[in-house]
Amino acid sequence: MQLYFSAGLILAIVLWGIVAPNSLGGVFDTLLAVITRDFGWLYLWVVLGLVVLAMVLAFSRYGDLKLGAEDDEPEFSIGSWFAMLFAAGMGIGLVFWGVAEPISHYGAPPPGIVANTPEAANAAMRYSFFHWGLHPWAVYSIVALAIAFFQFRKGGSALVSTAIESLPWAPMRKLGPVVNVLAVIATAFGVAASLGMGALQINSGLNTLMGLPVSNTSQVAIILITTVLFLASAVTGVTKGIKWLSNINLTLAALLTLAVFLMGPTVAIIDTFTSTLGSYVSEFVRMSLRMTPFRDSGWISGWTVFYWAWWVSWSPFVGLFIARVSRGRTIREFILGTVLAPTLAAFIWFSVFGGTALNMEIIRGLPMAEAVGADVSTAMFVLFDALPMSGLLSGLATVLVLLFFVTSGDSATLVLGMMSTGGHANPSARVKVVWGLLVSGIAISLLLAGGVKAVQTATIVFALPFTLVIVLMAVALWRGVREDWDAEQKRDKALRRRIREVLK
Repeated sequence: MQLYFSAGLILAIVLWGIVAPNSLGGVFDTLLAVITRDFGWLYLWVVLGLVVLAMVLAFSRYGDLKLGAEDDEPEFSIGSWFAMLFAAGMGIGLVFWGVAEPISHYGAPPPGIVANTPEAANAAMRYSFFHWGLHPWAVYSIVALAIAFFQFRKGGSALVSTAIESLPWAPMRKLGPVVNVLAVIATAFGVAASLGMGALQINSGLNTLMGLPVSNTSQVAIILITTVLFLASAVTGVTKGIKWLSNINLTLAALLTLAVFLMGPTVAIIDTFTSTLGSYVSEFVRMSLRMTPFRDSGWISGWTVFYWAWWVSWSPFVGLFIARVSRGRTIREFILGTVLAPTLAAFIWFSVFGGTALNMEIIRGLPMAEAVGADVSTAMFVLFDALPMSGLLSGLATVLVLLFFVTSGDSATLVLGMMSTGGHANPSARVKVVWGLLVSGIAISLLLAGGVKAVQTATIVFALPFTLVIVLMAVALWRGVREDWDAEQKRDKALRRRIREVLK
């Protein structure tokens, strides 16, 4: 019933986008404006709370608890595990915004900072770190940890609702179906919007390399070809296709980063990383809770609140996938791997690409801001044109986006398959193919209707009620962890007492 309801609602919104895209965009733009204006404070407090909870769980006594039985061993190596969670969590977004976001902030900085100044450049890097650092990964981590904890330690289903249903309040058990429907909708639309964004950047890359026209026809063809690829990967399962592609992804991303680091302004990149990390740490709390009650500015709602809502909307998909591949790890290892490690990787990425782009704009006079203003998806390729071996770099970046596209698609089909089969860890190939085709169909139909932005906005709108779901998941996780820790301590005390009695 849940599956039919969520699929029907998805289909209705898609048809609305095709028949009346302006109407769909107008309604959801209005809702988005209301949400970001009136509920921005809620997102800021909730996401900061998740960061604090993640750090407490990682560095307290509770970090020793294992996600599974005591003799369970991790299914994947540290490298493969990190590659999969990183590719699912932010792959396409980092490539898309690595150059574009710092340049955007430089020209239109946060309130109180003059545009196109050294202060604006520093703020641009600091807020890029902020938007892609601890906060988004803490959202993913807590959702994933709640799912993994109740699945692997309590024997529950691999569903978002499992944690909430563990709460000792009767109404929570009735929320399960609603929560699962919200999770399916958020996942389907979030992934479809990401695939549309990936198709735009692949098209831009192929236009740079081979002159492929930037058009709807090219982008539909790209989606169709990549759909075949990610379905082939999804059908082979997590231990083969998804793992292999994620490892290749991480290797290519590292090579591209190293190449730009060595061929770009190396010392300036190191200085940028050092300075930005310091300002990020010193301004952490202020940025986390910053609103503008006495200033007429939409910057915070347009960037920070929008991002926080976007990460929330992606959390059921990324959370379920990370939980699926994390059995056998301790809570401490889990949080270090899903929060601190990817945060550091994102900082390095933005320092290299964003720092190089700002250096080119400010020091060398390269028109990066003009390129970003014209077409965000071309920003990275414009940067490569100013570096040696630009063709090779553009080729690597295009392949990287393509592979991130594929890994996002195959991860999504796995997660949607799990959701629609009651939490089955390995849904059938037929189920994954159906979901893969449906998600690609959403992306294509909305692309043709000019509604990719509208569906992104719709996803953010659905994130508001899911924010409250995440709060309940965090409460359930904290209760469950404390109960399990106390139970383990009692068992250990009883065992030591029996041993002493035997030795007497």
